[in-house]
Amino acid sequence: MTYSLYQTIIYCWMAIGLATFILLLKVTAPYGRHTKTSWGPLISNRLGWMIMELPVMIVLMCFVLTNIENQNAVTWFLIAAFMFHYINRTFIFPFRIRTSGKKMPLVIVGSAVFFNLVNGFSLGYYFGHFAHYDLDWFVDLKFISGLIIFISGIIINWNADNKLIALRKPNETRYVIPQGWLFSYISCPNLFGEIIEWFGFALMCWNLPALSFFIWTCANLIPRALSHHKWYKEKFADYPQNRKAVIPYLI
Repeated sequence: MTYSLYQTIIYCWMAIGLATFILLLKVTAPYGRHTKTSWGPLISNRLGWMIMELPVMIVLMCFVLTNIENQNAVTWFLIAAFMFHYINRTFIFPFRIRTSGKKMPLVIVGSAVFFNLVNGFSLGYYFGHFAHYDLDWFVDLKFISGLIIFISGIIINWNADNKLIALRKPNETRYVIPQGWLFSYISCPNLFGEIIEWFGFALMCWNLPALSFFIWTCANLIPRALSHHKWYKEKFADYPQNRKAVIPYLI
């Protein structure tokens, strides 16, 4: 595949991401607290998480390992940063959440699998065929600032996850209003952290597929945060009115 054709595919994928963003502002994806049985068969949300997240790692590594001679310390570092997030999301996070008995629609799992297959291809094919980083990229301002932002996003995301998980006792499924820390400003610090994380990754990589991944992250997570925020306000009469959904003081 030529780089020109590859670019065209990624630009089309980015355009689909923007269209998806508009769609999700109007239609709430039915999983988690928004799950609906009207969307078809359901499976365990733990199993669903694993099935959804695993494909992106498999596809990315298939492309990388079949062109291993194209890799150097920089590309391996960037790949490791990406895999670090997804190892947690696939094999650790699903077993930490206290959502006993909760399920998600298979249609959501299927759509997420497709999403991750495309993203695994876009990043894996780039690293396998087109990536050319000199070792001095490690001291480039874009890499350094991106790494700092990436790590900051992970810290925010994980800390928010820990606080949300701690709100429930084992086997509990009730919802309560999160308090303190970034929850004083936004309803979804976990999603805010993930948005920051992938913005940092896009800076670190400074390539088209990483930018596409960030655009898709925003397209998925901003509407989801807005849905969560609306749900909180409808469920709890005493929900703090000064909180935003996902970006402090803005959204």
